[in-house]
Amino acid sequence: MRHAFPRLRFIVTVAAVLVSATASGQSRPLATAALADDAAQAAPAVRRLSVDDAVRLAVEQNLGIQIERFNPQIHDLTIAQTRAAWAPTLTSNIANTSTDTAATSVFAGGQNKVTDGRFETSFGVGQLLQTGANYNVSWNNSRSTSTNFFNTFDPQLRSNLSFTFTQPLLRNFKIDTVRQQLAVDQKVREGSDVDLRAAIVQTMRNVRNAYWDFAFQIDNLAVQRQSLDLAKRLLADNEKRVQIGTMAPIDIVEAQAEVARNDESVIVAEAGIEQAQDRLRALIFDPSEPDFWSTTIEPTDTAPFEALIVDIDLAVRRALTERTDIQQSRNLLQRDDIGVRYLRNQVLPEVNANVTYGVVGVGGVRYQPINFNALPTGGASPPRIIQSEQSFASVLGDVFGNAFPTWTVGVQIGYPVGRSASEANLARARLQYSQAQTRLRELELQVATQVRDAGRQVQTNQKRVASARAARELAERRLEAVEKKFAAGIETSFFVFQAQRDLAQARTNEVRAISDHNKSLVDFEAVQAVPLR
Repeated sequence: MRHAFPRLRFIVTVAAVLVSATASGQSRPLATAALADDAAQAAPAVRRLSVDDAVRLAVEQNLGIQIERFNPQIHDLTIAQTRAAWAPTLTSNIANTSTDTAATSVFAGGQNKVTDGRFETSFGVGQLLQTGANYNVSWNNSRSTSTNFFNTFDPQLRSNLSFTFTQPLLRNFKIDTVRQQLAVDQKVREGSDVDLRAAIVQTMRNVRNAYWDFAFQIDNLAVQRQSLDLAKRLLADNEKRVQIGTMAPIDIVEAQAEVARNDESVIVAEAGIEQAQDRLRALIFDPSEPDFWSTTIEPTDTAPFEALIVDIDLAVRRALTERTDIQQSRNLLQRDDIGVRYLRNQVLPEVNANVTYGVVGVGGVRYQPINFNALPTGGASPPRIIQSEQSFASVLGDVFGNAFPTWTVGVQIGYPVGRSASEANLARARLQYSQAQTRLRELELQVATQVRDAGRQVQTNQKRVASARAARELAERRLEAVEKKFAAGIETSFFVFQAQRDLAQARTNEVRAISDHNKSLVDFEAVQAVPLR
């Protein structure tokens, strides 16, 4: 590869150093040292990489792989979000209520209004279990006061502990909405791992192919330069012949045209190297690095050639097991199966077992019942006599001592009359599942065809290399023979140019065939793991 010329900044800096050294009487070694230091800074960085080094860098720094690495983490959070449906929910409430009610009956005790006050607290916990069951436990406490003297308790202390449990016995017993969503999310999470592996394998394949393309462009430049050297050598020979009078000056024009044509080929080959280097650079380097575009890549591996025996049948069996698109198709089939199982369960009757338990404790200041025969005349309020006092601690003792329990045990049954929407959904899901199975078989056939094609391509390229190598050797011998005839005056320079072109093309074909053979090996290995794009 030809490097770029020194930058203008480098030239100006060197000139300034030399002028400064001369003006101040500094010695020549000092200026030379400054020149070397700045040259070291101006020279572009060179990274010598083998194909394995390039693959390793791509796995670490390729942006496409970095993007895919986020997906498993995102799906882990989705699974955690779905599992949150099984987390217990705590509730609490504190309220103080005061109500003024207009007196509408004789039980108001002759008052214009009745004022009721209530202070209450509640605590509870509820949870959906992984069996489809759910429970709810609540503890409610209150203190009530009233200006109505007909109330037996004033204030009244009340505590209530309740427990409710519901367990589905048919529908939602083996699978429900949450368990279906969790199973689907887990399959999606597995699919993200497969996508990540596919991105890594696809990137590795692209890197290897880009590396061999880069190596081919370098070898192609060498071929074009060899052709240019041959043309220049022939031009120099012709000029000597013109000088000694054995060739007409007009014959030099053809040689000059051939040199110009080959020089153009060298320029195009140099541009091909830069393009191939940029493609490889984008695959393996981190674009945030400051020397991303200035680093020069120097491949250390040359395109090897070794004839191999390709076991296509073994490759097909491996692909049908390990191909990422096959695994993703099976993953989708498993998701459909989860949907079928869920909808099959939803067709069942709804049969739920219910258990309810509650216990109540009541206390406070209790008054004796009012004796209406002994009511005072003149509208005065009757006297109130305290019968007993029961503290809140005593109320809690009744609650936790199970003094006044209430039990309820029952079964709730529900079944739709006629064809339900769940049955229609189940029939549709079964058809979609059968369709997915057929699609998987079709994909397996396509995969087997692709693998067989890739294997045949390896075999074809092996034969191409042997044929191109033989053609190149014959072209070299032909050029040697034509040059001898030309030197003896038997052939014209036209035939020499033609032989040089044929040799250049034969060399290019050989290099291309070897590069294609290595790329076909890469594709054959990759097609067993991922679909080729």
